[in-house]
Amino acid sequence: MNKANLNNLKSMLKVDSRRMFKTPLVYIMFGICFMIPVLILVMTSFMGNTSVVDPSTGEETVMETFTNVWQILGATSNAGMSMDLTSMCNINLIYFIVAIFACIFVSEDFRSGYVKNLFTIRAKRMEYVISKTITCFIASIVMLLLFFIGGMVGGAIAGLPFSMDGFNVGTIICCLLSKMFILLIFISIALTLACVAKTKLWLSIICVLGGGMLLFMMIPMMTPLDAGILNVIMCFVGGILFSIGLAFVSKFILNKTSLV
Repeated sequence: MNKANLNNLKSMLKVDSRRMFKTPLVYIMFGICFMIPVLILVMTSFMGNTSVVDPSTGEETVMETFTNVWQILGATSNAGMSMDLTSMCNINLIYFIVAIFACIFVSEDFRSGYVKNLFTIRAKRMEYVISKTITCFIASIVMLLLFFIGGMVGGAIAGLPFSMDGFNVGTIICCLLSKMFILLIFISIALTLACVAKTKLWLSIICVLGGGMLLFMMIPMMTPLDAGILNVIMCFVGGILFSIGLAFVSKFILNKTSLV
C-alpha cells in the first residue's frame, strides 16, 4: 500500500469512526450488550430451582441456573460439550450482536447511496473493506467489554460467588483476548455477506445468523475459561487470516457487482 492509499485509508477510518459513533445504533447496541448479562444472571437466579410439572405426563422440570459468575464467560476446557442454559446464554451471544451490527452498518451505506458516491469520488474497494473491518472491530471490542462488565454487575446483584476453580485471573484475560480476536472472523463474514446482499439487510442478517450457528459450538473449545497464550495466538492468527481472505472476497464482490 503506497502513501496515497494509506492516506485515503486514514481518511476513510476517520469518516467511518465519526459516522459510527454519531449514530444512535451503536449506543443502543452498547446498552444491549451491558443489559443482557445483567438480566440473564438476575432473572435466572430469581427463577432458579423452581420446577414446572407437565400435567399430561407428570414429568417435573427444574429451572437451570448459574452457580458462578464466571459461567457468563463460558466453561473450562474439561467441562465437555453441553447444550444447557449456561453454555448457550453467555458472552458468546456477543458474536451474533456484532454480526448484526456490521450488517446494519454496511447496508445503510448502500441504502443511502453513500457507497456509490464514495467509490466515484475517492476511495477504492479494498480501503472501504479495511476501514469497515477496523471500525466494526473497535466497536465490537467495546461491546465485549460492556458484556463482561454487565456480567460482573449482574453477578454481584444476583449474589453469585466469584470463586475460581480450575482457572485464574490470567486465564480469564487470555479467554477475553481470544474472544476478541474471534470477533474478526464474525465481522469479516458479516461484511462479506453485507456486500453480497447490499440493500437487502434482511438477507444479510439471515445468512450471517445461519453461518454463525455453524461456528457457535466451536467458540467454547477455542476460548475456555482456562485459556492460555496458545489459545490467544491461535485465535489471533485465525482472525487475521479470515479477515484478510474475506477482505479480498468482499473486494471482488464489490468490483464485479453493482453498487445498488
